[in-house]
Amino acid sequence: MIEVAIMGHGVVGSGVAEILRTHKKKLFASVGEELHIKKILDLREFPESPFAERFTKNFDEIINDVEIRVVAEVMGGIHPAYDYTKALLKAGKSVVTSNKELVAKKGAELLEIAKTNNVNYLFEASVGGGIPIIRPMNQCLVANNVKEVAGILNGTTNFILTKMFNEGMEFDSALKLAQELGFAERNPAADIEGHDSCRKICILASLAFGKHVYPDNIHTTGITNITLDDVKYAASRDCVIKLIGDVKVLPEGKMDILVAPMLVSCHSQLGTIENEFNGIMVRGDCTGDVVFYGKGAGSMPTASAVVADMVDCCHHLKTRRYLFWADSDNGNVIPYSESETAMYVRISSDYSESVLIKAKELFGELEVLDSGDKHNEIAFVTPVMKIGEIDALLEKLTDGKAEVSSKIRVSDF
Repeated sequence: MIEVAIMGHGVVGSGVAEILRTHKKKLFASVGEELHIKKILDLREFPESPFAERFTKNFDEIINDVEIRVVAEVMGGIHPAYDYTKALLKAGKSVVTSNKELVAKKGAELLEIAKTNNVNYLFEASVGGGIPIIRPMNQCLVANNVKEVAGILNGTTNFILTKMFNEGMEFDSALKLAQELGFAERNPAADIEGHDSCRKICILASLAFGKHVYPDNIHTTGITNITLDDVKYAASRDCVIKLIGDVKVLPEGKMDILVAPMLVSCHSQLGTIENEFNGIMVRGDCTGDVVFYGKGAGSMPTASAVVADMVDCCHHLKTRRYLFWADSDNGNVIPYSESETAMYVRISSDYSESVLIKAKELFGELEVLDSGDKHNEIAFVTPVMKIGEIDALLEKLTDGKAEVSSKIRVSDF
């Protein structure tokens, strides 16, 4: 029997406990021993739970119990999860987590502590929920030089954008529906402003390229300014709009990394992913593009990934899995202004014809989009240029006579 503990009994934690209870035979067949829940840490009472007698409000009952070998941290947030995780690893206990914020901000430090103490810190559930991505990147794709990782990393934003495209819903109406269906939180800021996707692309970038990437270094734009006008222009060039987390390594070794809405071809692998589903594309030099697809959140999908990591730790109680990246000095990411892209631009002006003429003079060859009967608006796609150059030219273009209503990157996948 292998004694384990769970810290947190919310949506994911309760799912972890349920899988450990209902899948005993399956897990025994894999490990060769029973995974027995000895303690569940939570400040609330759960008198109706089948584990009622195992709940504790005292962390010391877990860290001081020498029989507990593996702990699932599913509390979320930084505090007290960070202090608890660090203490557990130093005490020689392996920790698994779904806590994307903690891994994104403290992953390098916690991995180093795990290495020093010959234990494991695993976090498959922190990116993509139940979609396997950390283990495949760390093992199955190890023979590849990863050139780029890009993905729809948040189901809430993908659901909202899908409704805007397929049903012509305004943003606010689509968000309200997502909340009613349980796809969005009451406070949806982390999703719609891109912070959730930012944490996930941090983790994927750190894993792919071996150096920690901190969320504060990533340019992050959400979807709150996307309108149905943008949807129509995107559709006119056979594209959809998706919130994408993207990282690519440049020839000099630095990363071009960001989270932003992008125009994506309707026929691309990411462009066909709809509703609350996620998709993560890994571009390798040997495999080409490999896409991992599925529901990226929810109690049981995420809990299944947590339990899989617990099983992995049980297989390696006396050895450490090689999952590691080094810390960084924040100098491994290029400034956003140096990032290169084509850009969709929508401009409002009472002098639209003269503005378009000037735009062609400034940018050279443009892809002009049909504005229909809107005589006070133009829309176009720029050539591939550095963001800083595009912004400088747009400042010259508008010059008090026009206003940039929208500016969205155009993807090349």
